[in-house]
This record gives sequence, structure tokens and C-alpha cells, in this order.
Amino acid sequence: MPAGVCGCCGPLRPRYKRLVDNIFPEDPKDGLVKSDMEKLTFYAVSAPEKLDRIGAYLAERLSRDVVRHRYGYVVIAMEALDQLLMACHSQSIKPFVESFLHMVAKLLESREPDLQVLGTNSFVKFANIEEDTPSYHRRYDFFVSQFSAMCHSTHEDPATRTRIRMAGIKGLQGVVRKTVNDELQAIIWEPQHMDKLIPSMLFNMQEAEDFDRTGHPSTPSGREREENPAALAESCFRELLGRAAYGNMNNAVRPVLVHLDNHHLWDPNEFAVSCFRIIMYSIQAQHSHHVIQQVLGHLDTHSKNTPRVRAGIVQVLLETVAIAAKGSVGPTVLEVFNTLLKHLRMSVDFELGEGSRRNSGTSVTSRSKENEERIVQNAIIQTIGFFGGNLPDYQRAEVMMFIMGKVPVYGTPCHTLDTVKIGHLGTKRIQAMLLSSLIMVTSGFKSKTMSAALPAPFLDPLFSISLMEDSELRQLVLEILHNIIDRHDNRAKLRGIRIIPNVAALKIKREKISKQDVSFMKKHGQQLYRHIYLGCKEEDNGHKNFELLFTALALITIELANEEVVVDLIRLAIALQDMVLINEENMAMFIRCSIMALVAAYLNFLSQMIANPPFCQHVSKVLEMRNLEAPYLLPEHIFREKCQLPSTLEKEDRSLYFQTSEIAESLAGPGYNVDRLSVPYIPQVTDRLSRRKSFVDTISLQVDILPSSLPDKSQLAEEITFETLKKAIDTTGMEEQERERRRQVIEKFQKAPFEEIAAHCESKANMLHNRLAQIFELTIRPPPSPSGAVTITAGHAQYQSVPVYEMKFPDLCVY
Repeated sequence: MPAGVCGCCGPLRPRYKRLVDNIFPEDPKDGLVKSDMEKLTFYAVSAPEKLDRIGAYLAERLSRDVVRHRYGYVVIAMEALDQLLMACHSQSIKPFVESFLHMVAKLLESREPDLQVLGTNSFVKFANIEEDTPSYHRRYDFFVSQFSAMCHSTHEDPATRTRIRMAGIKGLQGVVRKTVNDELQAIIWEPQHMDKLIPSMLFNMQEAEDFDRTGHPSTPSGREREENPAALAESCFRELLGRAAYGNMNNAVRPVLVHLDNHHLWDPNEFAVSCFRIIMYSIQAQHSHHVIQQVLGHLDTHSKNTPRVRAGIVQVLLETVAIAAKGSVGPTVLEVFNTLLKHLRMSVDFELGEGSRRNSGTSVTSRSKENEERIVQNAIIQTIGFFGGNLPDYQRAEVMMFIMGKVPVYGTPCHTLDTVKIGHLGTKRIQAMLLSSLIMVTSGFKSKTMSAALPAPFLDPLFSISLMEDSELRQLVLEILHNIIDRHDNRAKLRGIRIIPNVAALKIKREKISKQDVSFMKKHGQQLYRHIYLGCKEEDNGHKNFELLFTALALITIELANEEVVVDLIRLAIALQDMVLINEENMAMFIRCSIMALVAAYLNFLSQMIANPPFCQHVSKVLEMRNLEAPYLLPEHIFREKCQLPSTLEKEDRSLYFQTSEIAESLAGPGYNVDRLSVPYIPQVTDRLSRRKSFVDTISLQVDILPSSLPDKSQLAEEITFETLKKAIDTTGMEEQERERRRQVIEKFQKAPFEEIAAHCESKANMLHNRLAQIFELTIRPPPSPSGAVTITAGHAQYQSVPVYEMKFPDLCVY
């Protein structure tokens, strides 16, 4: 009997095993036995504590079938597992999931593409299930590694290779969806996993020949994702970046940079640009500065790489900041500019080094490297300008000040860019490139007040550059001024220096000048006039220089001119005309005729802008006479390619020149102080050293008033009239004399020997002490005393007593 019982123990097997065995048909081609599968599912739902045993037994059968290559039964086992997984959502499903993942891992480890795809599909179904409770111990390291390896499949059959890569991408997408929202699975963002996930996606995106390089956030269709690994990889890449939190951005961006380095994708950099466009459009806006910081750090890492690689990284940075500038850029605004300016300086160093080696030994390679450095520099300038141009106005003003602080200016300390090693040529290159970037930053900049747009720390170095002996730098400075002053977009209407027949037809937009701008012109107007005056007579001026000077004068007239400024501008124009006629500096005839043409074009514009008919009539007469007798004094003729220049200018022919007396008569009346027109314009020195009056100069001016120089009472009794008050207020002549005196003092201290300066200062100090002693003797006296007071007369001390009845006591002392 015992033997008979043992022989009939088949029916005594556990029920779950018998139910599992029944779902497998005799012929695997018949597929899963649905009726028996329903019984197994009902049993599993009714007895969830048996799920772990069901899973273990299915895993055992699947492993045995895989080893025996019975792939039909493998498919049936996975289908049964999928159905059980979808039907059971109890607490006991956790052990069953472990068995399920173990079976998926078995399929992925096999070398059969069909089994790998089968395992991936099962894992994706599992990833879409939302579990009620988190798993504390489950890890997906193996699946990340295996799916990443499938993404890099090199199967010889293209169709099979595509299937495996698609399965790998879907598996990675499943891992991301399963883990990225689970706080307990934050380990997926660690570098060892990101270094596998992201390169796998980028590899498939890179392989596509017709990849969408625009990088805009467009979601591929379902059919496209099923057929194209690149589209599916891009979709997964966007989904991963969109789920990245604040602390995970660095780990997500760093593998992208490493992948681009390893596959040499910075030159050409179309794919790199596309990747970072996808990144910037996929991440949250407040995380943009993390990406910018990563690219800046990568640029520092490649500071000694080839020029084309550095140019590729800078162009990627341009794309990132262009997108980030529309949103939030965080605290990295000045860091971006600081890093770019540092690399700009390094690029100039490399270029000058190649240039010196090329001069010593000419070679094609060194010339090509020099040209490649120009590509880097242009990319940096475009990045600086584009980024600054997209910032709000309040940040743009700070950026303008920051860039101007980096421009090396002779005579001023420059702590940021050491220009000693690069020499004059390198300094000039850096100045030109930084000013070019300033032009892009100031383009479209519209400040409500000119004092906010042109503060003294910005204006002083800018005008210092405008006086350098370089035509290109002066042109850049004038273009920057045009961008800042032109707040109503009138510059395009004033393009080209010419005699405008009808200014009203230009439909120039203007507003009434504000009080703040009036105050700005009173403070900085002379500085503007001086640099225009000095800039006109530079020897290397060309047609473009005079065009920009004319536009600058016209924009000042439109935006900043009231009656007082109009008079100053007329004085400036007449002073330019007189400078040409006197010609103390022996200027070339072309420069002299060009200045005359500039004055003619500007006065024609000014007379029509202020709508003064007598003034317009006088200008028209002069223009008609020049057109008949001296066309070389008009802009339409002098700036032609073949213009015959005269040997001399006829000073006696008054009809060819603008007359101050006639202009004063035309402006006579309320509003314009025509008396100031009779005072010749002299450029005012407005350097920092002469702007502030020292304390010693103030005292010396006060003590110079001697009693002998005071007027007597008869002169003080002069009748006070309106004309007297007007003359007292108008101190223009004294101001001009004071400016000339200051200029002479500055020249003396610059050119005189040290001994002479020391002796002069010592004599002034002695004189100051003597005057102070006299003042103290007159003002600080002891109180009167009946005993007498000591007075010094002709070097002898005398005592004079004061009677008590003549002494004056305070009221509190009298009783």
C-alpha cells in the first residue's frame, strides 16, 4: 500500500501548481488556455497569499523552458504573468513582482531578440501600473544597464537592430516612469544611472538622418514613435528632463556634455545645438541657470582646446541664453559675461601668439588658426550682444556698465583685463570687440531718462575711447550713443549725411524734453559738444565717420534740445566752421571740406526742426551759393569717389559761409539767448581731475578778495535794472575764461619740472597762511577790557584802554 500511494501522488500536488500546469497546452502553438487562465486568476484573487508561490512556480517553468529553447511556452508563461499582474493589486503582490522582474531579467539576458522584445514589453506593462504602496527595497540597476545596452545594439540585420533599439528605449522610458515620481527611487538620478540613460537616448537621436534640428517642443505622433527610434528617444529624453527636479539638473546635463565630447560633436555642432534646444524647452524655466552654469564650466574645461571646439561650445551657449533670457536666468547674468570676456581675452592671446609665429615663419596652418580664433571671437560677441539685448531694461543697464568696466581705457586703471602682455594691437582688438558687443546690447534700449542710460561712470570711459586715434573705435562709440539717445526710432530716417530738402516729410517722432533730460544736458552737454568737436578734426576720418557725427547731432537735437541746447549746438557748428577757415592744425583739404559739409547738412536740419523761417532762408542762401561756386562744401559732392578738391578755401567770400550775426537776428525774440552766440565756443575740459574743485583752490579764491579791490560806496549805489540783472546772470564769458585758466594750470602741472611745481605750491601755501593770519587778526579779537587791548602798529605793540561806560555787556550780565 505505501508503494501504491506514492505512485498515485500526482493528484495530491498543490492546487496552484495544478492550475498553473493546466494553462499550458500540449502544443504551444495553440496558445494560452483561456478557461484555465480564468480559473488561475480567480484563485489568485481569492487567495492572494498564494501569489508569491504562483510567481515562483511560473518563474521556475519559464527558466526551464528558456534553457530548453521552448520559446512557445515562454511566451505563454509571460502572457499569464502579465494577466495576473494586471488583475491583482493587493499587498501580497510585492513578492509576486519580485518573481516577475526575475523572469523579465531572464528574458533580457538571453541573446534571442524576440525574447528581449518580449521581456521589454512585459516590463513596460508593469511600469504603467500604479502601485498602492512604495517599494523600499526594489532596485532597477540591472534593467537600466540592460536596456541601455539594447539601445546600442549592433545586430547585423537592420530590421532586427531597429527592433532591439526600440525595445531598449521603451524599457528606459518604463524605468523613468516607474522611478522618477517615487521619492524612494531617487537613486535613478545618480550619476552612474544617468551616464547610461542619457547617452543611450542621444546615441539613437544622433543616428537619425532626418532629425528635426529646430529643437522646438513638438511631440512625435504614435506611428512615428513606433517606427523611428530617434523620435522615441527624443520623446523619452524630453520626458526625463521635464521630470528633473532642482537638485537633479546637474546630473542630467553633465552626461550630455560628456557624450558630445566623446563623439566629437562640437565641430560641427548642429546636433549639440539641437540637444540643448530640447533641454532648454523641456526643463522648468526656473532651472535654466543650471544649464547655463554647466555649459560655462564646460567652456572653461575646454579653454585650451581647438578654436572650432570652443566656438561650437560658445554657439551652444548662445542658444541656451537666448532661450533662458526670455524666462528666468537666476544669478548667472554677470557670470555669463565674466566668463565670456575671459575667453575673449584668451582668444586674443592665442590669435596674437599665432600671428607672431606666423610673422617669424609664414605658414598656411598658422593663418588658418588665426582665422579660426576670429570665429571664436565673433561667436562670443554675438552671445554677449544677444543675451544682453534680450534682458529687461533694468538688467541691461547693469550689463552695459559691467561691459564698459571691462573695456581697457588708457589712463584709467583696468583691474579685469590685463593689457600689458597683449600690447597695443591686442588692446585695440579687445576694445573693438567689447564695443561691438555693447552695440548689440544697447540696440533697442529705451530709457526714460538719459541720466539713467548714460551715467558718468559709463560716459567718461566711452568718451575717452572716442578721442583715440582710431577711426573704427570712434565709429563704434558713435553707434553706441545713437542706440542710447534714439528713443523714438528716428535713426533710420536720418541715415546718410545729406541736405534734407523737407525735414517735415520724414515724420520724425519726438516728445517734449523732460526736466531730467534738461538737467542731464546742463551737466554733460559740454562733454558731448567737446567730443563731437574734437572727433570732427581727426585725420583718419572717412565718409562713415561724418555720417555718424551728423546722425549724433541730429539725434541730440530731436531728443535733448531745448532753446538753450539749440544755441549751444549753433555755437558748436559755427566753431567747426571757424576751425576749418583758420586751420591752425594744418588739416587735410578733404577733412576741411567734409567738416564744412557736415555743418551745412546739420544747420539745414536744425533750421527746419526749430521751424524758424529767417534761419531757414539764410541757410538756403548759403547752400545755393555753395552749389554754384563751391560744390565741394556740400555732402552730396565731397563724399563722391572722384571729387575735385580745391587748393585753398576762400575766406573772404562771406556768402559761402554761415554768419553768426544773421543767425542771431533770425533767432532774436523770446526763447533764445542770442547774446551767447557772440561768445565763441571753446571745448571745455571735463575730465575727472578738472571737474572737482579742490579745497585749496576754493580758499585761495576767497582770500584773493583784498580790501583795496572792493568797490567804493558810490559804485555800489549803481541803479539796478533788468539789463543789469541779465548781465549778472549771464556769466558765459567768465566761464570761458575760467575754463582757459584751468586748461593752462593742467598743462603746467603736466609739463613743468618737479622743482618748479614744488616751488609754486610752497609759495601758494605761504600766501595762504599769511592771508589766513590776516583774516584771523581781523575777525578773532579778544573781548574789550578796561585794562586795554594790545594792537600792533608798524611792528610796535601799543595798549589802548576802553572806558567801562563804552563797553557792551550781554543782557544777562546787567543788573
